[in-house]
Amino acid sequence: MTVGAVVFDIGNVLIRWQPELFYDAEIGPEARRAMFAEIDLHGMNDRIDRGEGFAAVVDQVAAAHPHWGDAIRLWHDRWLDMAQPAIPQSVALLRRLRARGVPVFALTNFGVEPFALARRRYDFLDEFDRAYISGHLRMAKPDPAIYAHVEADSGIAPHRLLFADDRADNIAVAAARGWQVHLFTTPQAWGAALADAGLLTAEDAAAG
Repeated sequence: MTVGAVVFDIGNVLIRWQPELFYDAEIGPEARRAMFAEIDLHGMNDRIDRGEGFAAVVDQVAAAHPHWGDAIRLWHDRWLDMAQPAIPQSVALLRRLRARGVPVFALTNFGVEPFALARRRYDFLDEFDRAYISGHLRMAKPDPAIYAHVEADSGIAPHRLLFADDRADNIAVAAARGWQVHLFTTPQAWGAALADAGLLTAEDAAAG
């Protein structure tokens, strides 16, 4: 099946996104488990991903949980330490696709301010042919509306979009719309999928 564009998620595909690991290092695993059990920090981040103000949301949640206030504010103040490192093999795949003339898009749940911060550190975030950022669009995966927006804006039929994401719920909605999909686990498996689709040579897909 012909691919008109390859669509990358960013978190855990191109950049590691594991806030729990950051907090394990900062406050210890036991305290981290207690804090995450008490407070829906990923839900807090979902609000930011849908376009609410980064600092305002974090401050609101910190004020509501003063016992954890300082730790919660690290989500904003140390965000770049949380969203790291890049996954170099995935970045290499993105660049090899572009070198072969394959259109490459981003479809990512990312807040407006966090994405601006990330762009300053990760130059590859400016290398997409089109970038669909949830915070700017004020809708997020797995809402079908964001997938419909990609289809309408790009003019590419769903069956010609090949999408990699690390979350099964995001993949499921794309597949239901007719997209070609890959549940991202490792860059190696993603590279093999790109080679199977005829978009990269086996050598390029496997190279680190």
